[in-house]
Amino acid sequence: MQIREAQDADFAAIWPIFKQIAAAGDTYAYSPDIGEQEARRVWMGLPAKTFVVEQGGRVLGTYYIKTNQAGPGAHVCNCGYMVAAEARGIGLATAMCEHSQQIAIELGYTAMQFNFVASTNVGAVRLWQKLGFDIVGRLPKAFNHPSEGNVDALVMYKLLEAVG
Repeated sequence: MQIREAQDADFAAIWPIFKQIAAAGDTYAYSPDIGEQEARRVWMGLPAKTFVVEQGGRVLGTYYIKTNQAGPGAHVCNCGYMVAAEARGIGLATAMCEHSQQIAIELGYTAMQFNFVASTNVGAVRLWQKLGFDIVGRLPKAFNHPSEGNVDALVMYKLLEAVG
């Protein structure tokens, strides 16, 4: 498995992963019918950096890192992670989150915040907590889950420490 910075041409491999996750509507607050051009803008254009996870020449996952807030909040970053359905459960999200924390430190961030984690995304919540993130806020019934209805969205936060 290799994690590397994404190139423009990588979006052709990212798009099917993004499209499937957005269409499901159960983990991200993207429109389920988001178009390819808008998806490229929010995943590749807006972030400071975007990365892909490759294995055997195939892109199986991706993440972005960006500044969460401007000005006095610019030392806190935000990341988003997506894993292809066929690659779930093999540790890609863990690897990407650990990698993103190191990249965040290299970019000068001192904390990472996840703004809107669906409370029904139990696997992600458990993983982020295992990796040191705390639930610091709960937005009651803020995420409209396609089968569960309005569920809570969580704000998760971690102070970053340089390793080594």
